[in-house]
Amino acid sequence: MNSVEAKILLKQFKANDKDAINKLYEMFSRKLYNFAFSYLKTEEDALDVVQTVFINLWDKRKNISDDSNLESYLFTVTKNTVISTFRKKVQEKKYLENLRQTTVLSYNDTDEKYDYEILYEKIQKLIEELPEKRRHIFKLYKEEGLSNKEIAEKLNISVKTVEDHKTKAKHFIKNNLEKSGFIALLLFEVFL
Repeated sequence: MNSVEAKILLKQFKANDKDAINKLYEMFSRKLYNFAFSYLKTEEDALDVVQTVFINLWDKRKNISDDSNLESYLFTVTKNTVISTFRKKVQEKKYLENLRQTTVLSYNDTDEKYDYEILYEKIQKLIEELPEKRRHIFKLYKEEGLSNKEIAEKLNISVKTVEDHKTKAKHFIKNNLEKSGFIALLLFEVFL
């Protein structure tokens, strides 16, 4: 697309032309996704970033200068959204760690003391009971922090197969922890 076509498209977009946003999405979404994915390493996060960028673009369409380089603008917004995503993940991690500590401390103050180490050992035993391939996939996910795509590539299987094994592993562990009470399930959800 040459600069004249880009300016016409930008004018149509600023005039609330919904076809223009669709054209812009078709032109830039893949590039923005690849850019976001290169930093975030998960499909879900990269897709969320692209969606946020286009919502932001639509919301601020009236403020965009007619002389703007739209591609440059979109990549700047994408970069800033990626940074915000990283900040949010750091805050979530701190929150979950605080929740874990608070939960363990407050639970230890009750009559039904629950030893976190016993729970951890129980979860490890349940993981060892998983079928070999499922156990291997689950450990790659939880212990090495690999994404579904990375596991699939490493084991030469489909991403869908990885997701299926992870879901079945979590279901098996969760079902076996239900007998251990609410705190066991909470800790499982928060940390596994």
